[in-house]
Amino acid sequence: MASLKRSLESDPHASRISSKIFVRSTRSGKVQKIVRELYLRQDIPCSSKLCSVCLINAPQDADGNAVPFVLSERPVGNKSFPKGHYLIPDTNALLNGMDLFEQKSAFYDVIILQTVLEELKNRSLPLYNRLIALTRSEEKHFYVFFNEFRLETHIKRAEGETINDRNDRAIRMAAKWYGNHLQEAIQKAGRAVPCPAILILSDDKENTRRAKAEKLSVASLQDYVSGLQDADRLLDMIIVSHRERDARSEAVSVLYPDHYSVSKLMTGTRAGTLHQGTFNVSQYNHLEGSVHVPAFDKSLLVLGRENSNRAIQDDVVVVEVLPKTQWKAPSTKIVDADTLNKDENADVEDGEQEAIVTEQERRALQEEVKKTQGGSKEGRPQPTARVVGIIKRNWRQYVGHIDQSSSSVAKQSRKQQTVFLIPMDKRVPKIRIRTRQADELLGKRVLVAIDSWEQDSRYPVGHFIRSLGDLESKGAETEALLLEYDVQYRPFPKGVLDCLPREGHDWRVPPNLDDPGWQGRKDLRDLLICSIDPVGCQDIDDALHARPLSNGNYEVGVHIADVSHFVKPNNAMDSEASIRGTTVYLVDKRIDMLPTLLGTDLCSLKPYVERYAFSTIWELTRAAEIVNVSFTKSVIRSREAFSYEQAQLRIDDKAQNDELTQGMRALLVLSKMLKQKRMDAGALNLASPEVRVQTESETSDPADVKTKELLDTNSLVEEFMLLANVSVAGKIYQSFPQTAMLRRHAAPPKSNFEELANQLKVKKGMELRPESSKSLADSLDGCVDPNRPFFNTLVRIMATRCMMSAEYFCSGTQSYSDFRHYGLASEIYTHFTSPIRRYADLVAHRQLAAAIGYEPLDASLLSKGKLEGVCKNINVRHRNAQMAGRASIEYYVGQALKGKVVEEEGFVMKVFSNGFVTFVPRFGIEGLIRLRDLGTPEPEGVFDAEEYVLRTTGSVNIQVELFQKVIVRISDVKEESTGKRKVKLELVG
Repeated sequence: MASLKRSLESDPHASRISSKIFVRSTRSGKVQKIVRELYLRQDIPCSSKLCSVCLINAPQDADGNAVPFVLSERPVGNKSFPKGHYLIPDTNALLNGMDLFEQKSAFYDVIILQTVLEELKNRSLPLYNRLIALTRSEEKHFYVFFNEFRLETHIKRAEGETINDRNDRAIRMAAKWYGNHLQEAIQKAGRAVPCPAILILSDDKENTRRAKAEKLSVASLQDYVSGLQDADRLLDMIIVSHRERDARSEAVSVLYPDHYSVSKLMTGTRAGTLHQGTFNVSQYNHLEGSVHVPAFDKSLLVLGRENSNRAIQDDVVVVEVLPKTQWKAPSTKIVDADTLNKDENADVEDGEQEAIVTEQERRALQEEVKKTQGGSKEGRPQPTARVVGIIKRNWRQYVGHIDQSSSSVAKQSRKQQTVFLIPMDKRVPKIRIRTRQADELLGKRVLVAIDSWEQDSRYPVGHFIRSLGDLESKGAETEALLLEYDVQYRPFPKGVLDCLPREGHDWRVPPNLDDPGWQGRKDLRDLLICSIDPVGCQDIDDALHARPLSNGNYEVGVHIADVSHFVKPNNAMDSEASIRGTTVYLVDKRIDMLPTLLGTDLCSLKPYVERYAFSTIWELTRAAEIVNVSFTKSVIRSREAFSYEQAQLRIDDKAQNDELTQGMRALLVLSKMLKQKRMDAGALNLASPEVRVQTESETSDPADVKTKELLDTNSLVEEFMLLANVSVAGKIYQSFPQTAMLRRHAAPPKSNFEELANQLKVKKGMELRPESSKSLADSLDGCVDPNRPFFNTLVRIMATRCMMSAEYFCSGTQSYSDFRHYGLASEIYTHFTSPIRRYADLVAHRQLAAAIGYEPLDASLLSKGKLEGVCKNINVRHRNAQMAGRASIEYYVGQALKGKVVEEEGFVMKVFSNGFVTFVPRFGIEGLIRLRDLGTPEPEGVFDAEEYVLRTTGSVNIQVELFQKVIVRISDVKEESTGKRKVKLELVG
């Protein structure tokens, strides 16, 4: 049998053909050898503007133009390389200093070798993505050189050579070629310009030694940064290397137990003896964590530092259930990290003198154990667990402030010292960082990253990234908030802006109906359409109309901004929108998902101008029953843009009887019927604390805080948006049963409501029935206290917190029975009505357009895997946007109360053994009142867990119980632990 292997003996280009050999195991367990041929080229350019040789042979784009070169003709120099230099970092340099490469003050003209890029991708995908972003920056001049495909720089792995040594040799080979190549190119061109040095950045000792032996320029990251301007700040950004930790005293002892090996974790998880889940820390007790795992209805408790075993909030962990003798009850005590672990010395290495659990922490835990001896429901022991492995570190960048007590160096000193950063998020432990700027960073908001958490360190170790500004300054606090919730707030890059219509604000709907822009669209400009939105809304997604039909029914239309006309799949703007996921609304600003030109002008359904829309039109009976529904791309001309208040006044004004007003009245009547149908089907009418911060128009400083008032017109818009979303969901699922973009809300486990149900039964004699959404809705309606009208709202707020989060999903990943939206009592649901501010809606628009035959569906929306990735991202972005919005309101409420003292009505919504949580409806805030806040000396507290009552004796004698109405004094205070200005509550009566 003839061999299929290529014979290279007679091939004149054989020297340009190399091969890579891979070995992999198949599903059947067999070993498979894969040989891939590499065709080595000589036309891969160096991309230096100094080189005319590569310019002649460089590849061309589709228009026949040479791809622009990236590396500067006159790169910057320093003391060691005054004629300028290009940088070639190895993988470790990027792993240890990615924050440095992103700085605007340094690190320009960087050659990223293919060898390094591939290795980085294998080592850290997030860092790889950040590096790819740098290569796309026109400002930084980062160039990816495909050294593995260039004939002169490709090398084969020698016999007995490790992969790491081979890759290091490839880096040195590429650096040597670059140096020689540029020298020859400059000489050949006869140019009188200096040839820049080629500098390898490497933290690998052996690679450095060999580079020097080969007469190549090489420097460690630290040595290179030391020669730059602003070196003190930049040096703080270098990750603490393991070598530095290895150099520590051998006396350092291990504080935390070993994590299990990967194979042991996998075996235990498969066998059901170990369990995987996400680690969550209690906001009231930093020593108490929990992990929800599929095997149990209730989350497993993780108590104490040793059992948490270096897990940080949101890490994906594997836990092992502890013996029943070690089960404990959930904490009823508030435990603050800042009071238990105050004034710790950051410079002292942990294992040298510190225990993993301090005496104060140990005493706090022992007090909790005592409760397990009781027989009450609240004190009943629950399964506890310990973390035995960490599957995925979900570390992010953290914002906080430097603990002043940990800084020991005199002012103006540039000596490096170790200090603690106290994160804004109380659930995250203190982070130890080394810095030369301790004095300058005190009183600042600081951004850091965690590098590691070794067994011999009580706290994680990280590095400084940058200072955001002074604590409490509006700019620093707003940026801190955006960073904490990972909101993408950078300006839109040029590539995105290039996707906008060239006409800019002058773009118009084509006047000629034969224009391609009209193809497939209905002309609905004659309809009396209007929009109803919050005051000052500029990104108007939706508009409505209603008109009577000759048969006595109504035609009702919901018209949504046709964003998909302007944002095409897979272009730069679409990619940016998919990453951002949603628009984020803060008190003083809006972080847009799409450029302002689209969001507030060309897509926005502003009044008196023609706009492209995507319309859902129903025929409804007078009883709000759907006769039929149709979907069409359209052109509309809105007659008016109302605020909710303006629309309500217009509807209520009996003197107004024009067609537009009559249509709005018809919409209101129909919306009430639709809402009643939803309620009858079991939809939930939940509540959340909503307030509106009024700001000064010029300064954006808070002027007043008001509770949001919901009008009938709010419900009018909501009902028709829900109806449109349900109708569209059914249509796209019918057309794309495997890849429809839908939204589901899972039914919560009954155990989620156990505590609230018991509280209502004990304190009010009321029954909460969470068996179904209908029974829950009916029982919530019955939770009424005639003497306290707010009580029902309070219960609904507490019930909301027992719910699961709604989530986007791809229809092919769930069975139809799991599509149901529990809160809306709908069998199927999606988001369609807000494409300007939500990426999920944009996807639904594209799928609906394909479903009605308007245009073919892009291949990316037919891939279940890709859509799952989109859903995963937008679920996170949606949650983060909500939390960022709430945090912004909390910050501005604190600022509005700055320097003021007011007394308001509040309600007790949680009771601990050493304090209680009070909700203040007037400001939509809740705050802790601890025993120590009641008087001096701190009164003694006796907590009745069965009756949810806290009684105090000593300096103050009071009784506080769950749901109790209280009067509190509200003032502002700068919270020592987080550096944030918070409202402070004091009990008045």
